[in-house]
Amino acid sequence: MLSIRSTALSCLVVLGFVAGCGDTSPPCDTPDASVPVTCDSVGVELCGDSCVSIESDPKHCGGCDKACATGEGCEGGVCVSLCQIDGKQVSAGAVNAANSCEQCTPATSVTAWTQRADGTPCNPGQVCSAGQCTPKCFIDGVVYAAGAPNPANACETCVPATSTTQWTARASVPLLVGGEDITAQGWTAISQTPNTLTYGADYVRLETSTISGGRTSGQLLITKANALDTTKPFKIHVTMQVESVNNHNSLDSGAAILGSFTSPAGNSTDRSQMIYLDSGAIGWADDTQSAAFPVTDGAYHVYELAVNAAKVATVSIDGVAKLTRNNFTTTGAIAIGDQTNDPNVDGAVRIKSVERLCP
Repeated sequence: MLSIRSTALSCLVVLGFVAGCGDTSPPCDTPDASVPVTCDSVGVELCGDSCVSIESDPKHCGGCDKACATGEGCEGGVCVSLCQIDGKQVSAGAVNAANSCEQCTPATSVTAWTQRADGTPCNPGQVCSAGQCTPKCFIDGVVYAAGAPNPANACETCVPATSTTQWTARASVPLLVGGEDITAQGWTAISQTPNTLTYGADYVRLETSTISGGRTSGQLLITKANALDTTKPFKIHVTMQVESVNNHNSLDSGAAILGSFTSPAGNSTDRSQMIYLDSGAIGWADDTQSAAFPVTDGAYHVYELAVNAAKVATVSIDGVAKLTRNNFTTTGAIAIGDQTNDPNVDGAVRIKSVERLCP
């Protein structure tokens, strides 16, 4: 219960307050409803009785009461589509930080990342392919794997490190890579026993032999059709080691390179312009020209057959010219190995590579 003294003091306080706000006292400091509320920040407006950001508020996007639709956000005063992925709001077109070949595409999905189109550039030297950023090329609307040749020009290839949008010129077209299956590379073996075809880490090995007293010997020739354009000059390099070989017979050889070939052993033209390799010499198989060379020295050598526009053929070993002839013709097919089944005309060779040089 309040005491009489407390009650009296309270009354005095109230009376004092009333006297302070009387007609003869200065006006009290109360809000003046006539003064408008203002919003001074850029991009902020007074909507109702609140200052709001018309740059980011989806209820007032670009102006008061301009609400964005459900599933949209406000960015820069414009309503934009959004994705809700892994509990986070993502703007349309935003790229997935964990996979640059995915992005927010609300028209496709508002809850999951959408794959970007194949061929879209992602990291340097890479494009999108099946939703992954990989070192490939995107040329003329098609994605090509690194190393893939131009279908219209084998002397051009996809080299993503150089360009992902254009073909890159190359020095040569590989026709055979040693150590890899020859059949898968488009080569066919023509054979007669006894012979062996084996593989090393970086070579394919061909070997033939003759059974003692036999009237024939083994034959093992590998051939590739359409290796050359018959209408154009060409150069082919055969990187090969001749382990052993018997001396050739005219138009036959146990270790041969044919720049023209007709199955199964070459026609008369193929065989006359065939290159034979004996243990200490190289020459044309029709015996019109030869040159001394230590063929079976245990080393790999680069044997080059070059035919120019005038049909003049030149054979070089490790860049040194050894043979020439005129009127060289080709069927477009080439062959390497033991071309004959003559007895005791055999050979063993290791082929590391065969390539056609580009112009």
